[in-house]
Amino acid sequence: MNTSPDTSLPIPAPAAAEHSARLVDAIRRDIEANGGWISFARYMELALYAPGLGYYTAGAHKFGEAGDFITAPELSPLFGRTLARQVAEIMANSTQHILELGAGSGKLAADMLGELEQLGSLPERYSILEVSADLRERQRELIQQRLPHLFDRVCWLDGLPETLSGAVVANEVLDALPVHLVHWQDSALNGHGKNVISDETGHARSLASTLSLKEGEGARESLRETIITERGVALGESGFIWQERAITDNELLQAAGQIKTPDDYVSEICLAARGLINSLASRLTQGAMLFIDYGFGAGEYYHPQRAQGTLMCHYRHHSHDDPFFLPGLQDITAHVNFTDVAECGIDAGMELLGYTNQAFFLINNNITDILKIISPENLREFLPLSAQLQKLTSPAEMGELFKVIALGKNMEQPLSGFTQGSLGRLL
Repeated sequence: MNTSPDTSLPIPAPAAAEHSARLVDAIRRDIEANGGWISFARYMELALYAPGLGYYTAGAHKFGEAGDFITAPELSPLFGRTLARQVAEIMANSTQHILELGAGSGKLAADMLGELEQLGSLPERYSILEVSADLRERQRELIQQRLPHLFDRVCWLDGLPETLSGAVVANEVLDALPVHLVHWQDSALNGHGKNVISDETGHARSLASTLSLKEGEGARESLRETIITERGVALGESGFIWQERAITDNELLQAAGQIKTPDDYVSEICLAARGLINSLASRLTQGAMLFIDYGFGAGEYYHPQRAQGTLMCHYRHHSHDDPFFLPGLQDITAHVNFTDVAECGIDAGMELLGYTNQAFFLINNNITDILKIISPENLREFLPLSAQLQKLTSPAEMGELFKVIALGKNMEQPLSGFTQGSLGRLL
């Protein structure tokens, strides 16, 4: 039903292609049940999380060399061991509890627990909130294999607990939350209008500015307004197609109306991230949340040169921009708007404890000291770790694109990961 956007992309095995076809059929039925159109957020939710069929809920290898992408914990144990030092500091100023959201293969949990044991800062409980039954089983197996004596400290949750205290860790979670796609277009109309109006075709419009135009010896006043539509998914003759409609969700319309963009601009708004942060904030009594992901502040996120948004797909270590390609077999992501994350957290009663890039965060938490434990003469161990350190911190690799933001409550001591290299001015 959907063809490859690039003939260089690997061809799936017959069983994988059949799995994707089942998900395509499920999405088609959902579109038909909703009048022939669904938002892209709904499409992304189904493609990633449909029970038993979605990319994250079905049993397929996603992480590491055999999967579709490599995360920092999969790249190097240095990441989890360094992050553990920041988590230990948070627990020392709150309670000895950790909640990890979306634990992937379980490697980050295992690396952090191992380091926390070395530091004498083991949590009383390490909770994992994981939606995928398949990933839960892999996490259990990995932790049981590597740290059998600590396995009883780990528990798996079906939902957020009623109250939270301690450290909350979310590595590459926000980028996988469903996003709405919004299209901003400029139009000039005579006369005055309201801040939000609808034209004959039902397009939602918001007033952008008032222009004074000269014509001959007379002058007339004209309004320049922005037509705002939501880009969603419909059914075409040969598969899924893009189709735009008026925005009917008031929260989405309000958020879109506050963003200033050039003409003919498409980008993402992640209401799901707001919902997650509000839920976490309402439960947190003391402690801090660490979100690590790739993204920007709002000014850079909605930069004029980023007129097609940040949506990307990852399939067998190939990146492309067609979310309709093999649903269920590829990851679909969008960069994180960290300004939105910070503002949402503050509005929900939390304090912004720090914002920096991954390189500064890891260096501030003394990642190089961990490497120093290995003798440079031990080339077999030192050289791979040294190369991994380079990838984690280099601006050309993960060091600058990935950011770390901390939000918290009742934390008296500043966090070491943000002592240098603050990027707060970019929020």
